[in-house]
Amino acid sequence: MKKYAIWALLFTSSLLINQNASSQTWPNKTVKVVVTLSAGSTSDILARIISEQLSKNLGQPFVVENRPGAGGNIAGEYVMHQPADGYTIMLSSISSHGINPALYAKMPYDAINDFTPIISIASSPNVLIASNNTPASSTKELINWIKSQPTGSINFSSAGNGTSMHLSGELLNALSGIKTTHIPFKGSPEAVNSVMKNEVTFMFPNAPNAIPLAKAGKIKLLAVTSSKRLSWLSDVPTVAESGLPGFEVIAWFGFVGPQGIPAPIVSKLNAEVQRILQIPSVVDSLSQQGFDVMGGTSNEFGSFIRSEIDKWTKVVNQAGIQKL
Repeated sequence: MKKYAIWALLFTSSLLINQNASSQTWPNKTVKVVVTLSAGSTSDILARIISEQLSKNLGQPFVVENRPGAGGNIAGEYVMHQPADGYTIMLSSISSHGINPALYAKMPYDAINDFTPIISIASSPNVLIASNNTPASSTKELINWIKSQPTGSINFSSAGNGTSMHLSGELLNALSGIKTTHIPFKGSPEAVNSVMKNEVTFMFPNAPNAIPLAKAGKIKLLAVTSSKRLSWLSDVPTVAESGLPGFEVIAWFGFVGPQGIPAPIVSKLNAEVQRILQIPSVVDSLSQQGFDVMGGTSNEFGSFIRSEIDKWTKVVNQAGIQKL
């Protein structure tokens, strides 16, 4: 028994020495950044902005890999099973680590215990858009028009089941008393395109995916889902002030990795992203895309994820939204 104990101690010490050495040299090869939505989506845009800076600053490629589907569950399940060495990280979101645990009856991962929180990066409100064929120019007019149509005959699109876009539509149903049909896509661009082509009536995309099309007159921009009007969209009312008090949905994004990433790697990546989020050109770029910078410690991000799961569990239950 004594020999076994000594062997176990030596083995554990060897692992710790190797782990510390690996942590000190991280990164010394390509880092994979997994995104939950398709190329061109809000999360994809954000991931590429941050990854470009990380590549420059840390001297190794940070390569974005899109694994869309199931509101982030596909990407989350993949990342959960990767080595916890800091070479595979994920841009988690309100969907993958906030809404999905509340909305899906059976999850392929534990959003808290199967991941290492690294840093919250940015947030962005959703916006309510409608097709140009829709005879409505405000949220109230849209709701009233939908009520005049056969129940369930009006569709809304989203970037997938469990996304903030999906829950925004379900909240509109629950709070306004309408009944519309959800049409999920694998990414924001495809879902927004369905509105632009008049294939569906409305949608709640993240702001960056919709503002350029609205300015070009290709869709109608009716409202924002934040609690207050946005300074850069001051003429666009909130959904709450349009007759649905309490309606608020803010999409957020942050880096997580497989459970067990060494603390030195987490600290190094957190600190580097913090620095990036303070670069004026990056802040301006994110702002132009409709993002608000977040940041903070890894522990703060972990606590935030827990609070978001609690929040959306209450919303799903109180709104009577059917679990997937």
